[in-house]
Amino acid sequence: MGAALLVVLAVGGAALPVPYVALGPGPTYNTLDSIDGRQIITVTGREPNASTGNLSLTTVAVSDGLELFRAIEGWIDPDESVVPREEIYPPDQTDEEIDEANRQDFLNSQDSAEAAALEHLGYPMKVVVAEVPEDSPATDVLQPNDAIEGVNGTTITDPDSLIAVLQALEPGDEASVEYSRLGDRRTGTVTTTTAQDRDGAALGIAIGYERKAPFDVEINVANVGGPSAGLMLTLGILDLVGRSDLVEGLFVAGTGTITAEGEVGPIGGIRLKTIAAQDLGADAFLVPAANCEEALENPPPGLPLVSVSTLDEALDALAALRAGETPPLCAAG
Repeated sequence: MGAALLVVLAVGGAALPVPYVALGPGPTYNTLDSIDGRQIITVTGREPNASTGNLSLTTVAVSDGLELFRAIEGWIDPDESVVPREEIYPPDQTDEEIDEANRQDFLNSQDSAEAAALEHLGYPMKVVVAEVPEDSPATDVLQPNDAIEGVNGTTITDPDSLIAVLQALEPGDEASVEYSRLGDRRTGTVTTTTAQDRDGAALGIAIGYERKAPFDVEINVANVGGPSAGLMLTLGILDLVGRSDLVEGLFVAGTGTITAEGEVGPIGGIRLKTIAAQDLGADAFLVPAANCEEALENPPPGLPLVSVSTLDEALDALAALRAGETPPLCAAG
């Protein structure tokens, strides 16, 4: 009777939702390839390098709305992790707010990836047009991503130098603006407007200060959130616009955040990401050095786990792999 009652309770509760989510190996995306016919990294203004092999970013899949039996399956499956739902979806935020925050983290990682790649290649910092409002006097001259090179014959090297030139003008004065667009140097005339937060005139644009190349890079990866793709996006950009083929036919996967200065940081779900790479036959996996201890707790057999803490270390590791050598691997503490 007791055993029968236990079975009835178990079956009856199987369809009840439980406050857990299952984490598993997610999709991998070769940053040198396309998704649904659209290149992940698009280069405009120059012909990208003909690249071979894979530089794949890895993800973690999240299964929400678990029922009891599904949660039990996840606890038993060595290729999954079942964690309290609040670890992924904090109760003080809506699911939409969390998704938006993750998406913004990914967009920020794109910016850092491009900055790190361009810094490595030695491109300079430039004052760049970030936005041209519809009612701006510069609408017929400037576009977003244009680099401001000079105003009225004065070379522009940073935002302060641009402000200094404009402060010497009166609203309504004409300014001869020298700018570059995808490497093409141009000059246009803008009738200045009133500055909103200082003395003098303004061009009627929003600006940024960033590394600028004579080409533009656009990254297109839908349905991916968080900052952990930064390293692999940086390597993908360098492969397409750098000086050499970084992989020469190898399949290298990896993960890791990256800063504009090329520092590689830790991420979550390292074990699940290495499983995904092993399942696809990767030759090696780039692991943030801070994640090595966790990655070695249950390493996928036959998959070299390469320890990297900077972009330069990742590039050195790829050079070793191309030469058939073993790069520095994660080592037990």
